[in-house]
Amino acid sequence: MSDSDVYLWLVYAAPAITIIIWIKYKRRKQDRLAITTIAENTEAGMTEPASLHPVIDLSRCVGSGACVSACPEKEVIAIIDNKAHLVNPTSCIGHGACAAACAHDAITLVFGTQTRGVDIPQVSPNFETNVAGIYIAGELGGMGLVRNASLQGQEAINDIAKRKKSQKSNDKNSNDMNSNDVVHDVIIIGAGPAGISASLAAKSHQLSYLTLEQESMGGTIAHFPRNKVVMTSPVNLPIVGKVKFTQVKKEALIEFWEKVIKEQDLAIKTNQFVEDIINHNDFFEVKTSTNTFKARNVLLAIGRRGTPRKLEVPGEELSKVVYLLKDPEQYINQKVIVVGGGDSAVEAAMSIAERPGTEVILSYRGKAFSRIKPANRKKLEKIKELPNFQLLLNSNVLKITESTVVIDCDGKQMIQPNDAIIISAGGILPTGFLQRIGIEIETKYGTA
Repeated sequence: MSDSDVYLWLVYAAPAITIIIWIKYKRRKQDRLAITTIAENTEAGMTEPASLHPVIDLSRCVGSGACVSACPEKEVIAIIDNKAHLVNPTSCIGHGACAAACAHDAITLVFGTQTRGVDIPQVSPNFETNVAGIYIAGELGGMGLVRNASLQGQEAINDIAKRKKSQKSNDKNSNDMNSNDVVHDVIIIGAGPAGISASLAAKSHQLSYLTLEQESMGGTIAHFPRNKVVMTSPVNLPIVGKVKFTQVKKEALIEFWEKVIKEQDLAIKTNQFVEDIINHNDFFEVKTSTNTFKARNVLLAIGRRGTPRKLEVPGEELSKVVYLLKDPEQYINQKVIVVGGGDSAVEAAMSIAERPGTEVILSYRGKAFSRIKPANRKKLEKIKELPNFQLLLNSNVLKITESTVVIDCDGKQMIQPNDAIIISAGGILPTGFLQRIGIEIETKYGTA
């Protein structure tokens, strides 16, 4: 090899080799980080996705990384040995962007796992259930994203609008309806993203509609911690047009919805807990805690959290007991007990402990936290060292009084001074309610 050949090799080949070595080093580093993440989540018991999630066929995967780039969440999917892997299952919230980005059909979106089933109502492509006239959209159907929920609410209303003429003709033959009764074209239950989008669609189609919300406006989003960043994607809303939110804090998103409701004068009634839906064949009778309404169709746009799970202990009916943290500031200078072992309980306890003058006890019946996110776990390790924070594992609340809470901790009873108690023990899924009104439920064990 001549000197000129050596020179050319150094000029062209050496930089290329250096780049290849650097790329391989970077990939190995990423591989090690992803493997460590999987091991940490497995040890913590955080292996069960909460909703719709990807199953990756490694025989089809070519390791392009398109799914990693497409996922709006951070570090949910990673490439290990040139194959995609779900490394943070509990952080996956069902965007489905990974499957759309995969050019080799290596990703299938499924509900549940082989060990943990997820109850999903059976719906048709137009979101109608097996009960003709009852539709489901949004989180209850397993699709909790703002964009997906909004689109489903619209599509369900579009289908109802198409059927309006034939349903009106059927009303003439009804023997059950009084001519003086107000019978809406549709009653929408739930004022979250799916319900509000459906309300806009109903107004745009000039349908007679009414939207009922058991609490305040916002649906599941209203129950998120303060300042939580909500991930969404641009979506076209009826009447309003294109909304370009991508990353937005909970408060800003709710403020946007409230503005839409006010400007469009949407027919939404809050504090209407739906107790029953009675099918009269030609119409539905929707009974709430305070009223009864009638409609030809019903759209269920409620969340999956259902009603709050209660402790069923003496004193739980006291006004100082709540099941949702709305604002940590209201607990300044108070003695607070938070009950629960999930992210919502841990986040509530930590945020209150950061307020001046507070004394916080986090009570959990388990021996360790197995369902909280790594970020919350790390923060909790620091927070629990604060003098105003006490962590009581393997503990249960036995009794609540106006000024105290009786707690059993490792078999020993203790009486703690208390001003407020927040119970974050999860919710009871509305499966029983759905089955009672005739909707068929399928338990998914890692299937689409």
